Amino acid sequence: MKSTAASIMTTQFPTLLAETPLSAAINIFRESFKEHRRRLFGIMVIDKNQHLVGILSMYDILLYLRPKHIQVWGSMEDLEVNGLMDAAGSRIKSILVGDIMTPDVITIGPGVDVFMVLDIMIKKHVRRLPVVEDQRIIGIIYISDLFNYLLQRIGD
Repeated sequence: MKSTAASIMTTQFPTLLAETPLSAAINIFRESFKEHRRRLFGIMVIDKNQHLVGILSMYDILLYLRPKHIQVWGSMEDLEVNGLMDAAGSRIKSILVGDIMTPDVITIGPGVDVFMVLDIMIKKHVRRLPVVEDQRIIGIIYISDLFNYLLQRIGD
């Protein structure tokens, strides 16, 4: 039996609209860390037609929180860090998901072989791959699910 993306993808996943306030997205991340079933590190961003328009990852949020001019200033050791957290918190209030999401998303179809999924994830350094069919998101493959799937098959 051929192992495909469809056989390992997760079909239950949260999504965001680009117009969603970043603070609401952060609450979804926060709640996922309280749960022990699945911690989210990235959430797909869709339009009103359920088409993928981007991904908001934990990394996108961290990049936004990091002082923007650090490369000009030198290193964090060169900065006065008091007040940076408060400043970041106040900036977040006016930011939308679409402002900081990653818009160029690598996707796959449901019939893609599992080893092709593995190859894409390694070569492209991605931890999650949306599975798209007819421009609609039908699932997502997390690298941890791929890893567990492959370990189960190796042990058989």
